Order: sequence, then C-alpha cells, then structure tokens
Amino acid sequence: MGAEPYFYFVEYQPNINAALEALREGEFRAGRYNPVIPFLDFPINPNSPKPGAKHSSIEMAIKAANADGTRSIIDIYRVSEFPFPHNKLQSLNDVQAIYEEMKILFHTTFPLTTSELLNLFGTDEPTHEMVESIIIEELGPVAFDFWDSIERGTSKHIVLYEESQPSEIFFAGYSFD
Repeated sequence: MGAEPYFYFVEYQPNINAALEALREGEFRAGRYNPVIPFLDFPINPNSPKPGAKHSSIEMAIKAANADGTRSIIDIYRVSEFPFPHNKLQSLNDVQAIYEEMKILFHTTFPLTTSELLNLFGTDEPTHEMVESIIIEELGPVAFDFWDSIERGTSKHIVLYEESQPSEIFFAGYSFD
C-alpha cells in the first residue's frame, strides 16, 4: 500500500500553528480520519461524511491508526518555520542517519521557499484559484513535482492571497503508508 495524499483550505490566521490545531481538532471531531474512515475523499466540503470522533482524543486516534497514520492532517502536529531540508537529507549517505533525521521531521508541516512559490505560481502571493488549477486539478509535471516534494508523514503549507491580502492557508501532505 502507498501513502495517501490529503489537502485542506482553511481561513487565514497569522498563527499557522493555531490554524493547524483548529483544523486537526475539527477533522477529529468530524471523524474524518483513519480508522473511522479508512480512505477520505478530497476536497473536504460541507457534504463530506461526518461520522464523529470514535476515539477519546486525537492521541488515541493516532495510536489506533497504527503505522498507516490517520491519513489526514491529524498526523501533523508541528509547524516548521523553515522549508523541508531536502539538501540535508540528500547529503546523508547512511540509511540509519536518514531514518533518524526523518523521525525528527515526521508530523511536521513546512512552508515553501520563495523560489518554490515562484516556480509553481509565478508569484510569491498565490491565490486559491492558482492552487486549485496548478496543484489539485493539473496532472502535469508542475503538480507532480509539488506532490513529489512532500515526504510521507509530513505536510507543506502555503499562505494564499486575495487582493494582496492573506486569505487562506493551504495544507497538503502524505500519510505514512
């Protein structure tokens, strides 16, 4: 079995961690996580299933999901100020060293670099529509490169803009397995 992609749009707030925690809590309360719903359909919308949480806490849900993870944003509980360290991982030549480094990076969402934003969208202030058309709906090399840059058990986030003002945060990630 392979890792499952997921993505969410949430209302912007300056504190990315607070936005992440609110999203995690909302998805937990809705019951949109493995093992309650083994495979979610994205995008999440008002008609998405809401069976309700079947575990007493997020921690218990994560434990019940075992190695697969919840296959949702619930697996992510840290926000990095720095982009994902691809170069650092590529410089490691020992499988054990890579594994130890990944254990530190798991469960984390990372921002994109300005260069990544410019390569994806041609701007460092992408809109909701740009993300929809370039990352979600497009099946070409640009979308592939974006999704391929996300490691299992991690997420990336992008602040989206409307009329030059932050309006949303887009979270995209992959489950563990």
